[in-house]
Amino acid sequence: MKDYSLFDILGPIMIGPSSSHTAGACRIGYMTRNMIKRPIVKVQFDLYGSFAKTYKGHGTDVALLGGILGFSQDDERIVQAYEIAQEQGIANEFVLKDDEDEHPNTVVIKAVTDVGKHWEVKGVSIGAGKVVIKSINGIDVDYTGEYNTILTHHTDNPGMLALITALLAEQKINIANMRLYREARGQKAICIIENDEAIPEETVKRLQIIHGMHYVNVIERIYE
Repeated sequence: MKDYSLFDILGPIMIGPSSSHTAGACRIGYMTRNMIKRPIVKVQFDLYGSFAKTYKGHGTDVALLGGILGFSQDDERIVQAYEIAQEQGIANEFVLKDDEDEHPNTVVIKAVTDVGKHWEVKGVSIGAGKVVIKSINGIDVDYTGEYNTILTHHTDNPGMLALITALLAEQKINIANMRLYREARGQKAICIIENDEAIPEETVKRLQIIHGMHYVNVIERIYE
């Protein structure tokens, strides 16, 4: 039998009526913002299933936009997300999709940064405020935000993972989970490395200079 925590029963502290439609939505937006690490100037939210049907009534729209603005799920500014986005010059649009193959609480976030880079992140809210990121820029992944996480974008070169793990071992960073996702052999790849410890900036800098590494960022754990 599964052991249930108080969090599983009561859900997260949050603004809004639904842990799935507000807290979960906010976390997807927040995690996407932390992946991008650049000012966002335009964002489109493609909503599926119940997200599409009830996004206004359950506050899914302001929760997603609030997450993109960097607000946590209990931040009272979420209710002013549209006004704050306008003040910051962030164009936003919500598009309703009809695809029965998608999880009913699915959103695809399409963002454009200040330097013109396009990002596409698919997230699913699975209940009690918990979420799973299912794809990043067209590459299927499985990321939950439960650990301090290093996200690497690199070329799928032989020995790349050995170089990454050796550097983390040298820095005394303990890996809890590590998963590699790639387009195809020798093509673009994403490695999600979940760690017990916080990740120092020096570690990120040293990872960034590994041959074949395109981009590295750190996403701090979102669950208390």
